[in-house]
Amino acid sequence: MKFRFKAFGLHFSASVGALLLVLGTLYLGWYRWPGWYLSGVLKILPIAVGVDVALGPLLTFLIANPSKPRTELARDIAFIAGVQVLALAYAVLTLWSGRPLYYAYSGNELSVVQASDLEVAEITLAQQTNAEFAPYWYSRPRWVYAPNPATLPGAKGVQTPTDGSDSTETPTDMFAWEKGLPDLRKKLQKVDDWRYFTLAQKNILKQRMAAQGYAVDAANTIPMTGKGAPLLAIIDTNTMTIRTLMRTD
Repeated sequence: MKFRFKAFGLHFSASVGALLLVLGTLYLGWYRWPGWYLSGVLKILPIAVGVDVALGPLLTFLIANPSKPRTELARDIAFIAGVQVLALAYAVLTLWSGRPLYYAYSGNELSVVQASDLEVAEITLAQQTNAEFAPYWYSRPRWVYAPNPATLPGAKGVQTPTDGSDSTETPTDMFAWEKGLPDLRKKLQKVDDWRYFTLAQKNILKQRMAAQGYAVDAANTIPMTGKGAPLLAIIDTNTMTIRTLMRTD
């Protein structure tokens, strides 16, 4: 039994270390708040954690036997490690293709634009015509202004709330974030005025706003959409900076 626990401990430590290294790099580079929330990354993580941290070491614990020939034990552990590598590679590729590239103000909302939202042709065109805002493989998330949402692919009109999938801002239409602040100021509303939130969500938001010292009847908010429930951005109207992004769940 001591041999099994030792094998389990070594495998568990290696698995946790590899997972933390990969996920930590992705988090620090692309998935800091609100990236991890708006991109739906929490749907992928349980798979990686379940296979790499839980299932792999557990299988090693079950097959580890000091009486088993070393070549046979090494073969079994190598098979388990191979499955873990495949699961980790799947998670990494999925997270990489869905990494946030832009947080954009467009129309009546803020929204996240992920790498998977952009076509190769759009990226190539942006690199030729709007290189300052074109994405590259090393691009980190940036805040931008996309002033023409009605002309973008899949747009249904600037008055229609979206979940982040109905319209996609393209890099060719993007400008510096500061350039959109005058228009953003005009679009700020009270939380009760937004149609992006249900009545129950508005009540939750107002409770949290009051608890954090924000006025619930001030016209200083705008929704931020992505995958799942939208966030509420509270804006400092003096400096036009985002003071907080508030969840409804």
